[in-house]
Amino acid sequence: MKINSNFLKLIDYIILLTYNLYITQNVLISLLFSTFIYLGIYAFRTYDFENIESLNDTLIRVFAGMMLGFLVILSFYAFFDGYILKQYFLDNFLFTILVLPIVHKISYYILIKHIEPKKYIVIGRKNEWEELMNEIEKKSLGKLKFVEYINPSPVKLKKLIKEHDGVLVADPELEQLVIDEINEFKEKGIKVEYLPVIVERFLRRIPIQVATKFKAHYEVAFSEIKESPAKRIVDIFISLIALIVLSPVFLLISIAIFIENGMPIIFRQKRIGKDEKEFVLVKFRSMYNNKKTTSEKFADKEKDRIMKSGKIIRPIRLDEIPQFINILKGHMSFVGPRPEQPGFVKQFNELIPFYEFRHKVKPGLTGWAQINYKYPTTLEETKVKTSYDLYYVKNRTTLLDLKIIMQTIEAIFWKKGI
Repeated sequence: MKINSNFLKLIDYIILLTYNLYITQNVLISLLFSTFIYLGIYAFRTYDFENIESLNDTLIRVFAGMMLGFLVILSFYAFFDGYILKQYFLDNFLFTILVLPIVHKISYYILIKHIEPKKYIVIGRKNEWEELMNEIEKKSLGKLKFVEYINPSPVKLKKLIKEHDGVLVADPELEQLVIDEINEFKEKGIKVEYLPVIVERFLRRIPIQVATKFKAHYEVAFSEIKESPAKRIVDIFISLIALIVLSPVFLLISIAIFIENGMPIIFRQKRIGKDEKEFVLVKFRSMYNNKKTTSEKFADKEKDRIMKSGKIIRPIRLDEIPQFINILKGHMSFVGPRPEQPGFVKQFNELIPFYEFRHKVKPGLTGWAQINYKYPTTLEETKVKTSYDLYYVKNRTTLLDLKIIMQTIEAIFWKKGI
């Protein structure tokens, strides 16, 4: 069973398009309004089921997404002067804010409340996997239940399967003890799931514990990773446009930093990129000069050094603007794991299994981990964040990149990630 919201996205778009055709009587204007309002709503994760569950959360996200869509539409206003009426904005606002949250709540009720939970036997040890299984149950909104943990014997497994909906293999070694029974279940149409598939589907990350347990599977998967040449073309285009459009912001921030604390304006630091090659990352300096600082530190350890201008530009990521130069040079990509300092990389390579696979792709200005997890301040938090990076490296597609770019806006708005 795979719970997703694709049907809800389609319904929303059809509703928006139908309504705009009704009020504008113009196909092009209708497509413009419907598409950008929909994309704005999507960017604020309105379609994640954990957000749909709360009506208040849905209202806030629909409102924020709608405002984002309106801003984009206004950028086209000059081209459609006389065709886009001010009344269209008010009509869409009232319609969208009143109708879509109700549609979402009804859809949530139909999809979630009326789907019977699936009960699984876990081939694995309870003390090893219970915490992770609880997380999966929560992410599936209770529609997956892991009710038995066994170190299997063929007799016990055949007896228990009659009372359950499927089997989840959480240990390749234990699987071999009952491989004949598992093959028999597959032939009979009984659901047999594997932990790597389940965690990636519901958690959208690859926990280090799972990668280690299914080491052979993931080593093969990561060995086949290659970056698309098309991504480099997109990076060049985006970085050129961004540097041109943001040049006034670049100038204003430079003046603010100079007035507050003098030179230098740009902060330079060695980071590790693709294939663990060093490069110099650039960003606006947001902290007071401190020549005594020589070792790598987590950012939360230096909060007392943040300048007044830094307190403004850091939360909304304006200090990262100069990294479009890194992207243009080819050191970075627009989307990818965030580049770390050499000392941290050396340390994490030793302490975190599979950490080195983050460097199979270019580091990014934004990334899957950045929009899904907070800034890590401990080793355990770094392991969690790495699990999101590993998911991105293994599952990267153009569509995933577009999703990350859009939802970066939501991450900034809700002050998530870094």
